[in-house]
Amino acid sequence: MKFDELGLDPKLLAGVASLGFESPTPIQEEALPYALAGRDVVGCAQTGTGKTAAFVLPALNRMPADHVLRTLVVTPTRELAQQIEVFGTAMGKHTGHRVLSAVGGVGLEPQIKALKSGVDLLVATPGRLLDLLKRGDLRLDRVEIFVLDEADRMLDMGFWPDVRRIFAALPKKRQTMLFSATMAPEVMRIVATSLNDPVRVEVSPPSVPIELIHQALYPVDASQKVELMVALMKAHGDFDRTLVFCRTKMRSDAVAMGLERAGIPTLTMHSDRTMEQRMKALQRFREGKVRVLVATDVMSRGIDVEDITHVVNYDVPSNPEDYVHRIGRTARAGAKGTAFTFVDIREFPELDAIEMLIDTEIPVEELEGFAYRERAVPRAGRLAARKKRKAFGGRVMGRRRR
Repeated sequence: MKFDELGLDPKLLAGVASLGFESPTPIQEEALPYALAGRDVVGCAQTGTGKTAAFVLPALNRMPADHVLRTLVVTPTRELAQQIEVFGTAMGKHTGHRVLSAVGGVGLEPQIKALKSGVDLLVATPGRLLDLLKRGDLRLDRVEIFVLDEADRMLDMGFWPDVRRIFAALPKKRQTMLFSATMAPEVMRIVATSLNDPVRVEVSPPSVPIELIHQALYPVDASQKVELMVALMKAHGDFDRTLVFCRTKMRSDAVAMGLERAGIPTLTMHSDRTMEQRMKALQRFREGKVRVLVATDVMSRGIDVEDITHVVNYDVPSNPEDYVHRIGRTARAGAKGTAFTFVDIREFPELDAIEMLIDTEIPVEELEGFAYRERAVPRAGRLAARKKRKAFGGRVMGRRRR
């Protein structure tokens, strides 16, 4: 299917063509006809599947460019809000619509001034949106289309009370579109109580051929992870653009400090950084001015960088699906990539879940000459043993110390 088969306004088609897009992605092809018809939509799709266009295009197609706030998009992070604003603004150059992001971490007054001058589509993070409502600088009574993006991440980040308050402030008569990578029970409750006969569309994220990614486990004591990271980067000269995943903001900062002390230029990407700091860090990483970017899973949703050579799971993710999402950041566009996972004995349960999900036993490697302390090493054949013992209800250990 081509975009011109979807019934979009010619001005929007010109905007899409200006960005070099000819055919819709699967989520766009599935969701756009329903969204253009005014139906409530529940979309199950990961970041990177093109869902921004799946709600921005129908909103601009259906709403006049009269600079009255008729479309509201709420998203959990500033990076995502800015990405949506960039796409919407590119379309608005052709249609005359005004698009604005209202997020924390940047000045409030410019956002208030822009709202007063008139906006057609507002994309906001929950906290800043509620601040504007409380101050009386924003009204939602003319909103006809409401989009809740990354609903599961809203839940993870503790925004659910804010989401409920936003729903309460909206007109009852509206079109609602909700997008989420997973359908947690709380998300489904919102769907059941706040959407009107929604149609559900679901697509899988674009998959990276697993054979293009060299996966390896590095068993290591938790206290030596930074030391091992430095040693690996010095032993291998091909860590050109490396994305490191940590579980928390504090650990991200600690890893970055350790790498910096070792002479490896490193930046961080997490919610304690201002929007300006994050965008500068991302730009420097994209331009190759720093070799390493350390991020949390939530913040990584705003990272769209080509040519990532290495992904390092400094912490094993607690959600096995996040492992697949993380390593998929490398080996883009047919290139080869490498994914290293540092695993401490306390992270073996998470490793078990990942290997069961991907149905692959990740091979164990070790850095020759590195002074390992006592560590637990996953035993070869552990995946087959887990499957067998799971069938009989037994406990699976699959580990040995050395």
